[in-house]
Amino acid sequence: MNRRTLLASAAALALPALLPGARARAQTPATPVPAGETLKVGFIYVGPVGDGGWSYQHDLGRKAIEAEYGDRVETTFIESVPEGADAERALTQLALAGNTLIFATSFGFMDAVINTARKFPNVKFEHATGYKRADNVATYDARFYEGRAVIGTIAGRMTKSNKIGYIGSFPIPEVIQGINSSFIHARKVNPGVEMKVVWAYSWFDPAKEADAAAALIAEGVDVILQHTDSTAPLAKAQEAGVIGFGQASDMANFKPTPRVSSIIDNWAPYYIRRVGQILDGTWTSHGVWLGIGDGEVEIGEITEAVPAEVKAEAEALKAQIASKAYHPFTGPLKKQDGSDWLAEGAVATDEELSSMNFFVEGIAAQIPS
Repeated sequence: MNRRTLLASAAALALPALLPGARARAQTPATPVPAGETLKVGFIYVGPVGDGGWSYQHDLGRKAIEAEYGDRVETTFIESVPEGADAERALTQLALAGNTLIFATSFGFMDAVINTARKFPNVKFEHATGYKRADNVATYDARFYEGRAVIGTIAGRMTKSNKIGYIGSFPIPEVIQGINSSFIHARKVNPGVEMKVVWAYSWFDPAKEADAAAALIAEGVDVILQHTDSTAPLAKAQEAGVIGFGQASDMANFKPTPRVSSIIDNWAPYYIRRVGQILDGTWTSHGVWLGIGDGEVEIGEITEAVPAEVKAEAEALKAQIASKAYHPFTGPLKKQDGSDWLAEGAVATDEELSSMNFFVEGIAAQIPS
């Protein structure tokens, strides 16, 4: 599947329900779970729960559901589920086991969710980072690019070689947003910064991620950012004496350096809220895209390896984004080919961001087709 083309082609149709203020689909009211009955909730993860990153963080959200609702819920998960036909089999297994709410936590599970939802209309499905919905399928996403702006600022201040590396998973809009946001904000504080990009073509593959980090370090990079799920890039950074950032979870085992801060995906409040809506009968299909101000994207502790003035600058930017006083994609900005994109003071729309398929001016790397 060409993931980037698929997402870009459908984004314009999907966006109205993806925006934070979008209305839920018109549906028949749900039925509350009777007192004394246990709600069964299932999860599928693209990686192992011990990945220390993306799947680990979703599993913390699952555990938060258990802590919140106790014996009113019973949760289960299937880990390391490949995207594709295997995902449909795993979702079907969970539905047949009596789970009436199922969370599918990777973009590539999208078609499997839709196909399985058609077969089980009485089961509610939630799909992370996707855009296809139905009466019994909701989507939820995080504005990761907001966190990238903050760590891009730290990266731009901390680099000594003026070369920052970025390990991308797949060339889809979500990842391209992050590369652009990191570069824009690194260059704002350090106009001499270069951004080098290596694609892993995997969400979770420690060996590939380590190789990507090594390739970047060989090119003179001394700060590494990643949109992949394992701690392998940080381990490689530690060996080489360069710095990096936690991705999806805090990756605190690498503090105070090479991990000098992190982007944390805090799914727990969303999971608790949606399970509560199943229990009280108010669940409806929707699409949401939440960020720093909503508490879904967090910036992990900025360690003492970062100078105090840089920490203060990053925290001030985080506060501006959280309050919506500043948007990370604010003009003037040009596309990589030098053509105008955003005029002075103009802000990118969610539609533009959700179909982003270009780098901004100044990035020399190319987006694979």
